[in-house]
Amino acid sequence: MRAIFVLVFSEANHFSFSIFAGTFRNHMANKMTSCNYIFTSERLGFRKWTNCDLVEFAQLNSDEKVMEHFPKTLSKKEVEQLLNKFNVHLMEKGYTYYAVELHDTNEFIGMIGLAYQEYKTDFTPAIDIGWRLKRSAWGMGYATEGAKRCIEYVFNVLKINTLIAVCTIHNQKSENVMKKIGMTKRGEFNHPKLLNQPNHIRHQCYDIKNPFNNSQ
Repeated sequence: MRAIFVLVFSEANHFSFSIFAGTFRNHMANKMTSCNYIFTSERLGFRKWTNCDLVEFAQLNSDEKVMEHFPKTLSKKEVEQLLNKFNVHLMEKGYTYYAVELHDTNEFIGMIGLAYQEYKTDFTPAIDIGWRLKRSAWGMGYATEGAKRCIEYVFNVLKINTLIAVCTIHNQKSENVMKKIGMTKRGEFNHPKLLNQPNHIRHQCYDIKNPFNNSQ
């Protein structure tokens, strides 16, 4: 028995094929992305940044509600520079603010991760843990889940001794996450990079120690 394939050239069939081809390409891109996770949590995948993240991360950083506790929203050019900085930080330090997505659907939701901070305070230099998620991902527990997984990764794998987290004294949502992930408040300070920003200058610092490090 011979199988006979008939290809009908019509606008409708061409359109259907285009949809299939596009779906297949997206599926393969998603599969490739999922293979590149540095680590995962129950719902989240953590990976390095790619050029494909620029548009969505720029939209996130242009949202005034998301950036409420920062001096300003960011332009697309500023976000592009930020992504490059994140990847350089990953290469140099072995950690960064990671691109985060839902690993079941590959939906990009924002960033969760770490950065080495050298600005002058009583709490620095230190490694900072932070998060910034798009609004549609709020209220799902993703920041808490992701931050806990980052803590496990850096304490168990990277053997980091202490992490800090900072936010403005008005950022109750971030402060709540800090408490949920087991951090303890160490004090308040005027952020040296925001001295000309009276609405954002006053910050609070939380920290957490590596319980597996006996040398502390």
